[in-house]
Amino acid sequence: MDKNYYKQVLIEQKEEGAGLSAPRVIRRTAEKMASEAMKSGLVKVISGMRRCGKSTLAHSLMRGRRYGYMNFDDERLSGVKTADLNNLLEILAQINPGMGYILLDEIQNVTGWELFVNRIHRKGYNVVVTGSNSKLLGRELATHLVGRYLKIELSPFSFREYLDYQGIIPEEADFFITERKAALKRHFEAYLSGGGLPGTFGLVAWKSYLRELFDKIITRDIVDRYGVRNVSDLKEIGLYALSNYSSRITFHKIRDIFDIKSVNTVKSYLDHLEEAYLTFQLKPFSFKTKELLKLPRKIYAMDNGLISAVVPKVTLDYGRMLENLVFTQLRRLGEEIYCYAGRGCEVDFVLREGAGIKKMVQVCYSMSNKDTAQREIGALLKASSDLRCKDLSIITWDEEGVEKNSAKTIRLVPVWKWLLDCEKEALDAPGS
Repeated sequence: MDKNYYKQVLIEQKEEGAGLSAPRVIRRTAEKMASEAMKSGLVKVISGMRRCGKSTLAHSLMRGRRYGYMNFDDERLSGVKTADLNNLLEILAQINPGMGYILLDEIQNVTGWELFVNRIHRKGYNVVVTGSNSKLLGRELATHLVGRYLKIELSPFSFREYLDYQGIIPEEADFFITERKAALKRHFEAYLSGGGLPGTFGLVAWKSYLRELFDKIITRDIVDRYGVRNVSDLKEIGLYALSNYSSRITFHKIRDIFDIKSVNTVKSYLDHLEEAYLTFQLKPFSFKTKELLKLPRKIYAMDNGLISAVVPKVTLDYGRMLENLVFTQLRRLGEEIYCYAGRGCEVDFVLREGAGIKKMVQVCYSMSNKDTAQREIGALLKASSDLRCKDLSIITWDEEGVEKNSAKTIRLVPVWKWLLDCEKEALDAPGS
């Protein structure tokens, strides 16, 4: 190992990290939890998809602390082996005298990393690691650091965070007058189609940026890590999953479309896409386990911008895009989410709490058509009886009000208002 070479690499990485640790004014939903976690001596794990802001958050948490930094997504460290990590630690200590904290970026790129983290943690270092593969992080941490780590998941910017970036404060007293409300809706339309990955904000060629990101996730986070041989099939299934966002899928149908021999291969590819935070499978809710396994799932994308950039289409399907956005927000809030398909009714999201269902959420672009309104309301009412749930909502593009039917009440709320309100509750909650 050429120590002088790696010393120069780590010095350059330190300078890059210093820029990311500069004071920021944008308040991330996960930041309060992460700041509280820094008070603990446990290993802190920040996970999430590529380019969602993990490194920026991690460096900001280190502000005012003496820390060393290694970024293993840097191609200059791509050949590093487990046996080299001790030498890198020695170099890190030389260029960061008195360091008590160590930040390891995209550490899962090094085989056996968890043993190294375990060792330096036992030495007394306060360790923060980031990673963009949930399974690799979860499996290896559970094996070697059980009970000794805290996990913080970071998503792309929420709508509230996006507005913060744009310098808009929704709680200002005059916000809901006509001009301000119109400006908010313009920002919402941009957010709905462009998504919340911060690297795209203000970028003219944002779709090219996101197409390149999609390719990198496929190659670096899936193919390289799992040794996938049929890259073409994997990429095609990734495109299929993004194209069918907010829709039901079955493993058998995908197998037949792409002429893949095994359903298990299809399942494995879709699981890899989820582990890399690209798409997610939403399972149907049922009290009967056998029935649950037979029902089709729904597929959602982590970020609406990826849909806009990667999926070839003429116009946006606002209804499906709204549904995808609601899914990502519910997931960001840590809800236990399912879809539901009973006899004669379908509900987009049911939120489970313990043994029961606490909320049911339907997404509908417009309730102005009488037949559409009857269908959406009827589905919620029937499902609420099936699952014994009284908290019912329909999230719309811009309609607001209350629908009463017998002893049940359904709230209609505009999507932009729902996004702001539910995140404000999360930000204000104790310990959030």
